[in-house]
Amino acid sequence: MAATASLKISLLLPSPISDFSGAAVSISTQKRRRSWQPRGARIQVSAAADSKNILVMGGTRFIGVFLSRLLVKEGHQVTLFTRGKAPITQQLPGESDAEYAEFSSKVQHLKGDRMDFEFVKTSLAAKGYDVVYDINGREAVEVEPIIEALPNLEQYIYCSSAGVYLKSDLLPHCESDAVDPKSRHKGKLETESLLTSRGVNWTSIRPVYIYGPLNYNPVEEWFFHRLKAGRPIPIPGAGNQITQLGHVKDLATAFNLVLGNPKASQQIFNISGAKYVTFDGLARACAKAGGFPEPELVHYNPKDFDFGKKKAFPFRDQHFFASIEKARRELGWTPQFDLVEGLADSYNLDFGRGTFRKAADFTTDDMILGKKLATV
Repeated sequence: MAATASLKISLLLPSPISDFSGAAVSISTQKRRRSWQPRGARIQVSAAADSKNILVMGGTRFIGVFLSRLLVKEGHQVTLFTRGKAPITQQLPGESDAEYAEFSSKVQHLKGDRMDFEFVKTSLAAKGYDVVYDINGREAVEVEPIIEALPNLEQYIYCSSAGVYLKSDLLPHCESDAVDPKSRHKGKLETESLLTSRGVNWTSIRPVYIYGPLNYNPVEEWFFHRLKAGRPIPIPGAGNQITQLGHVKDLATAFNLVLGNPKASQQIFNISGAKYVTFDGLARACAKAGGFPEPELVHYNPKDFDFGKKKAFPFRDQHFFASIEKARRELGWTPQFDLVEGLADSYNLDFGRGTFRKAADFTTDDMILGKKLATV
């Protein structure tokens, strides 16, 4: 009993750290449906009342699904550039037939491969887009043909990543922090440099971990699979590593707010949730969001195992979080979702309906739990 009390005390971290050691979330919070009304949307309409001809690179998987709906609602002409392998539009859970019909009738599609640079140049030059939202760009070489094709481009809005920051003992990461030229996201840094060197009016958004309905990365889904199966949740180390998640709808709102915004010109903004959370706290938050019992958490030392190419845990095993104060101050942006509420939104509109991107794989869990049982 004393050990349990000690563990709970260790997770009661001061604000802005989220803690989820308390009572279960009420059913009304879990099941609540609210209309998604992004804060600042009305301000943005008055600031950029003229309709823009907008190209979204990507837009059919996750972030772009929500962003494109915001842009269409504000009267912009939106074209999605994809390879055409997935449906161009899909009706979202909770979206009425009328809302979906309105959106799907207005969004346009340009089928192509962005690595076919000649096609990109000729097709985009013919359309003369005002603004580009680049959701899936990874390398500068993919971006160069776009800006060459659009010499009169008004704004290039780029989805970067907080993963570009150099690992540091001083947190949270701020936009002015040192970056890691060896990061696996170095292509995004090179893209920002390219846009600057070409004199483009650009804005870069750096999310931390993104979650929400349709998430194709195993973030909340990883926890939901284990909670649904009634399994213990393996967590590396002591479980007190601090991280940060931002809801995809809040991210889409931020992307919308930088459009035509002079304060966003050649600027970088970190975008994520308002609070930080420990790994243990995240597991408990997922349980509360989905209406599951308090989960059993099993801590392990990753150095004791050889998982091969399999990933045993969906987050980097370190403290990793960023300041969102610049976006609050300059854009007037505020996250609408707290973590439990956002996870409940994701669960109720996706996993809780029986839909997910990746099937459960408990291979590494069994390795961890087997070793734990053998040492008891």
